Amino acid sequence: MARLPVSRIAVARGLILAREFANRTALSPLAADHLVLIVEEWLNNVTEHSGAPAGGRIVLLLQHRPGLVRLTATDAGKPFDPRTVPFEGPNLTRGGGAGLALIQAWCRITDYRRAGGRNRLVFEMMLP
Repeated sequence: MARLPVSRIAVARGLILAREFANRTALSPLAADHLVLIVEEWLNNVTEHSGAPAGGRIVLLLQHRPGLVRLTATDAGKPFDPRTVPFEGPNLTRGGGAGLALIQAWCRITDYRRAGGRNRLVFEMMLP
């Protein structure tokens, strides 16, 4: 489990954690790349859009299960269930805007809850 600051540092640390996890659990190169991008996109969304308080923490837990990788993420941002957001296409002016679609293409979001002022999401990425 990792507790990351709500800042750009979270993204950099999350990428390192995801890559180390992929190496430790012997994920295929493709699965490792997908996991790293899922973590990057999610952390970018939380740090840029969630309104989580400065000094707050994003908590990540990566678990290897038979046939899948489970990512559990919590944050103190605004209530947000990404399964309810329609894809509006990439933002051609500033870039970005396709992160949630990418996450949903490579994994399923199996649970969202709001408790104690925190969002809790569970992502499951199926392994080949």
